[in-house]
Amino acid sequence: WFRTPFLLCVSVIAMFFIISYFRKTTAEQWLLRLALALVMGGAIGNFLDRVRLGYVIDFIDWHWYDKATWPTFNVADSAISVGVVLMLLEMAFEARRKKA
Repeated sequence: WFRTPFLLCVSVIAMFFIISYFRKTTAEQWLLRLALALVMGGAIGNFLDRVRLGYVIDFIDWHWYDKATWPTFNVADSAISVGVVLMLLEMAFEARRKKA
């Protein structure tokens, strides 16, 4: 009874944070904007699944015969992961720009 409402609240708070952070960025920060858009899209996708079904549908399951299995995930999870990696790259690029 606690998990779904809690995760819905966390999702809404995260989406508001992403929107407010996006509004503070400039047009030159295109990589950061792209990353935030991917994270926002993934958050919305998972939020809608959770509202509609009470849980998130994970449907991509990779495995190598019966020897190795990759964790199951969905497109929204992929968008969030790629967005976070892009944010890390933007932080590295920004640190390099400040040094130069």
